[in-house]
Amino acid sequence: MENNSLTLVTGAAGWLGQNVVEAALEGIAEHPALRDPPQNRRLRCLVLPGQGRPLLERWGERIEWVEGDLRNPEVCQRFCQNARGAVLLHLAGIIHPGKVAEFYQINLEATQSLLSAAASAGVKRAVVMSSNSPLGCNPFREHLFDEESAYNPYMHYGRSKMQMELAVRERQKRGEIETVLIRAPWFYGPHQPARQGLFFRMIRDGKIPIVGDGQNRRSMAYTGNLAQGVLLASDNPTAAGQIYWIADDRAYSMNEIIDTVERLLETEFGEVCAHKRIRLPGIFSDLAWVADKSLQSLGLYHQKIHVLSEMNKTIACSVAKAKRELGYLPAVALEEGMRRSLSWMRSVGQWL
Repeated sequence: MENNSLTLVTGAAGWLGQNVVEAALEGIAEHPALRDPPQNRRLRCLVLPGQGRPLLERWGERIEWVEGDLRNPEVCQRFCQNARGAVLLHLAGIIHPGKVAEFYQINLEATQSLLSAAASAGVKRAVVMSSNSPLGCNPFREHLFDEESAYNPYMHYGRSKMQMELAVRERQKRGEIETVLIRAPWFYGPHQPARQGLFFRMIRDGKIPIVGDGQNRRSMAYTGNLAQGVLLASDNPTAAGQIYWIADDRAYSMNEIIDTVERLLETEFGEVCAHKRIRLPGIFSDLAWVADKSLQSLGLYHQKIHVLSEMNKTIACSVAKAKRELGYLPAVALEEGMRRSLSWMRSVGQWL
């Protein structure tokens, strides 16, 4: 028997996962086609042990729970059982691990194990979350990546996601399961982890670094926009076998990102800002890149060094294909998205 009303979600307790669960159950006001979700939609969410409480408290019996680690094939099989005809939203992954090996264990090997279980169970389609990292950095500031851009992975995270993409595309080619790949850049919005609060505090306190002139551009994805893209890709017949960039409508300069957050903190959230930046020449990111590459060659990973290595880079994409084929409408832009992010922080007592 087919389970057409069932949606499987990995990483449901994570930053993006909570936004996707919310959108799937409550709808997205900014998109006419997603405003009123199907009343018979059921979610089965995979979470690490002990991490499901925020979702449990909010939605209770509307969600079926499976606890476990994706690296365990038996967990993947249990998660996918009796899911013939369902849609899988694979949002779980690792960005900042303790060791490089975890990139491949979680982003690549666990995804392969999950897709094997999903295909065996008769899951109809898998929407798989990827990243900008398999494409690396833009060759010049005005350049935009699109779905035809060549692979040029940035460090081991990018390589693990590239290999994951290739494995996903091979499953589609062999006809095992319909797949859609979503490439998302730096995202922001409600349900954020603690590291995003640190970003806001550094801006408020005048400790945020600007490497170079700050005019390098970054595509960003408000989490509501990203959830919209994921849901649109889950049931659009055109999307089968495709790749889509999902981000805000345009890229922002680093200066614009930081200035916007600073203005909101001061004018709408009552924070006194230092109005300072730590200005560093571009060579600091270049040196961080060398240090990052050296550490990763030893199997080690350091989050702050990795982030610094990207601070003077342009990483920007076009969402034209998603708009054209999926009906993607990235209605929320930087200022409103950051306003919602800060409002959420305050509402849950996670203030600066």
